[in-house]
Amino acid sequence: YFLLANLSLTDTGLVSTTVPNMLANIWIQNQLISYAGCLSQLYIFLLFGTLEAFLLAVMAYDRYVAICHPLHYTMVMSPGLCVLLVSASWITSALYSLVHTLLMNSLSFCAEHEIPHFFCDINPLLRLSCTDPFINELVIFSIGGLTGAVSVLCLIISYTYVFSRIWKIPSTQGKKKALSTCSSHLSVVSLFFGTTSSVYFSPPSTRSAPKGAIASVMYTAVTPMLNPLIYTLR
Repeated sequence: YFLLANLSLTDTGLVSTTVPNMLANIWIQNQLISYAGCLSQLYIFLLFGTLEAFLLAVMAYDRYVAICHPLHYTMVMSPGLCVLLVSASWITSALYSLVHTLLMNSLSFCAEHEIPHFFCDINPLLRLSCTDPFINELVIFSIGGLTGAVSVLCLIISYTYVFSRIWKIPSTQGKKKALSTCSSHLSVVSLFFGTTSSVYFSPPSTRSAPKGAIASVMYTAVTPMLNPLIYTLR
């Protein structure tokens, strides 16, 4: 429940960064945003987006301990460890977001100032830059790739052990019960990582503004909206 509370806080922050501004733009037909406001939105969005990826990885480890070591669960997943993992996720996400925001601030935007997106995201802003964004793109694929790889690797390793443990359960009822404890988390992971990977790690030649906007709506609005439904129904 401590991890779920942090996930809920993250979802609230992620939605609050983009959706109210988008609705205001639609309602009052004023789509202006200041330079400082754009960078602030970028930082907060990256903070909560990265934090969600880390929290989902931590929750995968939580499911691993619960299914593979149920008798040791309360000892392993102690309040101290939970606070440590969540604090590390917050700090790493804040530093990661700061790096991208500072790099974006170093670029020049001297020509087109219309962002082909509904919020200030990395890729649409890079396309508007009139200076070479090579360093920014290098950081996206290196540090961003490393951040995503750590989260995904944690998910894969945790669920490899989980599924191997479930496979050894002799009764069908026992297997169903064990799988049901992971179903909510797996649904959220599939939604979040499926849409973010298509936006940030697809080749530049295949990217387009409409496709990027649709995928972004999925993980900035739809996924956070579905998370409470998925977990409360579970």
